[in-house]
Amino acid sequence: MLDAIAEQRYVDFEIHAPALTSRGAPIGFDENTNPVGREFGEFYSTPRGYHPNSITQFTPTSGMSLMNFPLPSKIEWISPRPILFVVGENAHSRYFSEDAYELAAEPKEFYAVPGAGHVDLYDRPDLIPFDKLEEFFSKNLA
Repeated sequence: MLDAIAEQRYVDFEIHAPALTSRGAPIGFDENTNPVGREFGEFYSTPRGYHPNSITQFTPTSGMSLMNFPLPSKIEWISPRPILFVVGENAHSRYFSEDAYELAAEPKEFYAVPGAGHVDLYDRPDLIPFDKLEEFFSKNLA
């Protein structure tokens, strides 16, 4: 995999443009679009979250930097500082936070926002748990 990424980086250099992965948020979507694609499309491909500079694509070489930094390998180093994991109850990515929560040392707290998906916590003030955030920060930054 690292060899393939290195080769792609050289190709990108030679043509002065990076290769891109497929678009993460479909521009056209309907009730038949897979639920994750639809959720991201409803945010990133509509005025709700669209910006012409946000192409919602990665390069095939984007993951190289993560190869040397396995994200959860040092999560216990955060302790004894408190951690609050906030996730949408219905987020397709919820398991990332659940896995990180299990690996984290105390003090830690997990909060699933009722009725929220992955992107809802970007821009839906009615779902963003401001009270929970205020409670956590007031308690732990006082």
